[in-house]
Amino acid sequence: MSKTARKGAQGSAAVAASEPTGPRPARLTAAAVLTGLQGLALAASGIYLLVMGLLGTPDSPQQAETGGLTVLALAALPLLAARGLWQLRRWSRGPAMITQIMALPVAWTLLNAGGALMITAAVALTLVAVVTLALVVNPTATEALGIGPRES
Repeated sequence: MSKTARKGAQGSAAVAASEPTGPRPARLTAAAVLTGLQGLALAASGIYLLVMGLLGTPDSPQQAETGGLTVLALAALPLLAARGLWQLRRWSRGPAMITQIMALPVAWTLLNAGGALMITAAVALTLVAVVTLALVVNPTATEALGIGPRES
């Protein structure tokens, strides 16, 4: 075996050893599901905006279509984070937390928009974001993801 092949084999063994194994904790499963639902809701909203921009009669079809494509692109973050949490990937914690932190100003905007439906949506979004944040930063979840205190 050549020196390069041995190095590659050692590197892949080190990567495999650093990947978390074992059962997925219920808290991490719940965080993955909630984050995935947020991503699906964003994707559905993006598709709705896109379809209404193409087939409806908005004031500005171009703006509606651009908004729909933007929301579809934004849906990728929580969907990827949910997949990573489900697969116990340590990189997924950051995008999941960013998704929840970004949801809080959206909830505030919905709350200030007024109306029973908007206030209900704001409360629901706030609850999902705070609960998911708590689940993701929970010590059980961080341990399952292979995230721990840094060694000096």
